[in-house]
Formats: sequence, C-alpha cells, structure tokens
Amino acid sequence: MRSMTGRRLVLLMVCCGGALAPRQGAAQARGNTLRQAQDAYDALDFSRAAVLARRALTERLSAADQTHAYELLGFSYSAIDSQVKAVDAFKQTILLDPDHQLDPNKVSPKITSLFYSALGQVLVVRQLRVDSARFVSGQGAVPIRFTVTSPARIRVRAVNANTSLAVDSAVGTGQYTMRWPAQLPAGGPVSAGTWLLIVDATAAQTTFSASQAVSVSYGTVDTLPHLTSLPGYKELPEIEYPPPSWRPLGLSFLLASGAAVGAYTLNNSALGSPPTRELTVAASAALLTGLIMTLRKPAPRPAEANIRYNRLLHEQLSRRNAEIATENARRRQQVMLAIVPLPRETATR
Repeated sequence: MRSMTGRRLVLLMVCCGGALAPRQGAAQARGNTLRQAQDAYDALDFSRAAVLARRALTERLSAADQTHAYELLGFSYSAIDSQVKAVDAFKQTILLDPDHQLDPNKVSPKITSLFYSALGQVLVVRQLRVDSARFVSGQGAVPIRFTVTSPARIRVRAVNANTSLAVDSAVGTGQYTMRWPAQLPAGGPVSAGTWLLIVDATAAQTTFSASQAVSVSYGTVDTLPHLTSLPGYKELPEIEYPPPSWRPLGLSFLLASGAAVGAYTLNNSALGSPPTRELTVAASAALLTGLIMTLRKPAPRPAEANIRYNRLLHEQLSRRNAEIATENARRRQQVMLAIVPLPRETATR
C-alpha cells in the first residue's frame, strides 16, 4: 500500500510539473518578446522593435508592460517616420496610464511633439490631486486639482457607501481647481469615514473617470483662554503720596523770625529786659518742628483718576471675557474636519 501511494504521489508531481513548465515557459516567452523589442530599439533597429512590440501586445501582459509596449511602439514608429501610427500608439499609452509623462531630457522633441499630439486627441483626466486639509466645518474646503485633455463636460462628485454629493461642474479643457466643503446639503459636516472624490469627463459617447479616496475624521475645535488682563493695558495704583511740602518749614521760619524781631524790639525798649533765652529756645523749637514736618512722608490719599481708570479697565475685561465665553460655547458645537488622501486608485475608462 505504501509503495502504491508513493508511486501515485511521484506520478502526480511529474504531471503537475509537466503542466506548470509550459505555463512558466509561456510567461518567460512573453517577457522575452517585450525585452527583445526593447533590445532592438536600443540597437537602433526600429522596424524590428515595432514588430516585436506588436507581437508582445498580442500576449498576456500586465498593465505596466502593456503601457511600456505601446510607448516602445510609439517610439519606434516615430523613428521610422510613421507619425500617424506613432500617435495611435501613444493614445493607447495615455489611456492605459493617464498620468504618463515623457522625460524631455531623454526623449527627442519630435517624439515629445507626437506624444502631446496624441494627448490632445484623447479624453482623459490627468494629475488628479487632493490636498490634505484641516478646517472647521462650514469655514473651509478641500482643493481638488486635475487636468482634462480634451473639451468635455466635467462633473465632480463625492461618494461614500450611502451618499452621493455633487461638488462642482464645468465645461471645457485644461487645468481645474474645484473645492469640496465636505458639507451635506442641510449644512452639517459629512460623515466620518472613507469618501471617494470622482471626476467624470464626458464628450459625445466617450466618458473618462478618475477618482481619489480620502479619509474624513472629526476633531474638536480649540477654545479661547479667558483673559486676566487686556494686552497693552495695566492697572494704575489707586493710592498716591502727595509730593513733600515746604510750607511747614516756611511757617516755622516765619514764627522764629517774628519771635526774634519781637525779642530785639523789647530789648531796646523801656519795658525792661525780656526773657531772651526762652525766646531763642522757642524759635529753635519752631524751626526744628517745621523741618521735621517738611521731611516727614506725606499721608497717602486715594487717586481718584486712577480708580476711575481701573474701573473702566475691569469693565472692558469682563465684557471681553463674556464675549470669549459666548465664542467658546459656539466652538464647542462645531466640528473640526481632517481630510487626508488615501493611496490613489487607478483611473478607469
């Protein structure tokens, strides 16, 4: 039994190997045909390169290899002056890869001219770009940039699993920038999740669509901090000290002078000798008292003007904080939208 089972297993492996070998060989042959076409073009054998490129296109190729084969075919036809065939090949290249570009540093002006001639004869949406954006719902929009190669009716839509929204439309050709506010018709923000931004271009019976997936997420809106002071303004002291006054010293000097004059007058009169010593002591005491009163720090007093100024400042600060509180209440009801483009999907015809 074991021997029989082993034989069957070996036979099965041989059969499978025999079935896989031709497939691998066919895949290798397909790759070899396109490679041979490239080698012939590099060797400046343009006619053979065109034959091999056409043969490669009859085989099963990936989308990238098909694009390469048609481009190589366009190059070869351009080199042998088959301009109409070259343009037709470049048309297929563009339809397979709408964003395809030629490097002007590596490609001759003649080939570049034929490529752009083909570009003007097909309808594709190229260079579709959606920028990342972050804004408050209802106060911003996402730029959608793209190029339409031929005159067409253009329509831009935003689609998710349950909703389809019209973004904008136009008629013409060239570069466009349209803006998606990410809002529903009722005015609220679109739902969070994945949305597909689709650009449709239609001319007669031809329609081309390109799409870009974006992620929409919600966030909170930052609130404003309350103020503790007004910028550029500060409170003034509400108590002030009057400047020193020389009045007490002046009065004491007058009193001392009057006492000295009186003493002198009495000393020269017939009334007898006055108490000179007592008058001198009294005059000195008056002068000393006046000096002390002059040098003493004046008593503080309310600064009425500063008090009124500070009161107005507090009123303005309270009014501004009330406005901030109202603004913050409004912001707490708003939604911050963050929109980020996802890996681009392949354009379809």
